[in-house]
Amino acid sequence: MTIIEDELQELELKLRQLKIDYEHYFLGRHPREPANLRGEVQKRFLRFSGTPIRNTALRFRFNSLNSRFQAMKRQWDATLREIEAGTYKRHVFKADLRDRSNPITPSPTPSSLGKREDLFEAYREAARTCGQDVTKLTPAKLKSAIDRQEAALKKRLGCDQVNFRVVVSDGKVKLKASPGRG
Repeated sequence: MTIIEDELQELELKLRQLKIDYEHYFLGRHPREPANLRGEVQKRFLRFSGTPIRNTALRFRFNSLNSRFQAMKRQWDATLREIEAGTYKRHVFKADLRDRSNPITPSPTPSSLGKREDLFEAYREAARTCGQDVTKLTPAKLKSAIDRQEAALKKRLGCDQVNFRVVVSDGKVKLKASPGRG
């Protein structure tokens, strides 16, 4: 292999890694945009642009990589603009989930079956929205899980009553307990 072939192969690997890093950033797995790697890849493309490539196959490969990089840059920039404007679909979806799940039906009295049924419906709906399997979830299973923890929670929180509410955190549905009044 020639030096140009090696450099093109390395550039292709860096471009693939950059694409993965941006996908992780947009999914919220990375806290910051991969700007350093993007700058490094950009510099390599600029350096290659000024270098004449005599081999037609290598020139075609470089042009293909460059076209792919330019298309990805446009897509990433558009997504970054959406994030800044607050219109990015994934973020709007998460915000809607958060809005719908936070105020959902606390269960003030553990003995009131109606409230527990509301809690079950809210939990099941939130789990379904998050893409979790709800086929094996039943009101009895949820009630049994709450009953198991309720005595320990009352003792730990130092109260006579425990309220439960459905919360979505990091894409997972959970029940939050808080001391009740009364």
